[in-house]
Amino acid sequence: MPKPKPNTPPPGLLHPRNPHQGRYDFSALCVACAELNSYVRLNPAGEPTIEFADPAALRCLNQALLAQTYQIKHWMIPAGYLCPPIPGRADYIHYVADLLAEAGPVPRGKQVRVLDIGTGANCIYPIIGSQSYGWKFVATDIDPVSVKTARLIVESNPCLSKLVKVVQQQERNSIFRGIIRKGNYFDLTLCNPPFHASMAAAQAGTQRKQKNLTKGRSANGPAKLNFGGQQAELWCRGGEVVFITQMIRESVEFAPQVGWFTSLVSKREHLRVLKQVLSHCGAKQVEVIPMRQGQKVSRLLAWRFKGGDAEK
Repeated sequence: MPKPKPNTPPPGLLHPRNPHQGRYDFSALCVACAELNSYVRLNPAGEPTIEFADPAALRCLNQALLAQTYQIKHWMIPAGYLCPPIPGRADYIHYVADLLAEAGPVPRGKQVRVLDIGTGANCIYPIIGSQSYGWKFVATDIDPVSVKTARLIVESNPCLSKLVKVVQQQERNSIFRGIIRKGNYFDLTLCNPPFHASMAAAQAGTQRKQKNLTKGRSANGPAKLNFGGQQAELWCRGGEVVFITQMIRESVEFAPQVGWFTSLVSKREHLRVLKQVLSHCGAKQVEVIPMRQGQKVSRLLAWRFKGGDAEK
């Protein structure tokens, strides 16, 4: 089987198939979501923008992007829950599509089954994946509010209702166990793991982000998460290394039922440890794909075991 060659763009650019290239077209976005008009202002150069430090403005921007690009007419998340940057989330979907393509055409349609671990209240990966490629998703989360909200998003949008199923993970200390059942097969799994090791670390990251967003302006009061996030979304004991290590070890048990296991990795220095775990667990192929959005760099870690496709 040929080794896939993901289509990696130059530094700072999104995946070539990502529709969110360049600056936001606020005129078109305001047509898609009229409410966005109330948040648009002119920057010092006279160009339309929004206050990216304002959680309400970001939620409205996401509503407009989802309506314009993915035909999502109803999308709302509870206050304080993660409001994801859609261009970066779309990049993950398009890069894993390259993995499935195996140097050929990207497989499309509901015969491609995907498992999203920790879908959150926003349900963003199933939205983008189902509307970009027609894939069928099982979306899981341990948080009851996230599950309830994600289900409401799916039920409120007919384009999602036949392609996305939201499932509560009842086993709080498990990732795949309790979700992947006998007879199930998934072409790939997705995960954007909680990457902080503690709430204090998450808050410190928030303060750095807030400082960058308000550079040159006063920022009164405590830092707020403009993108939101609950505990399970932002941190877990031991951070992303511990979480992904558990995921890798559990993946051995489900190797015959999954084509590709994947996860985002926020810190490059964690890859060395995770590759050692993968080697110890017998992964036959490991891919690390850099993803860039402006100055932000993250990594997609993908692995699979011999026999995955043979058992489909």
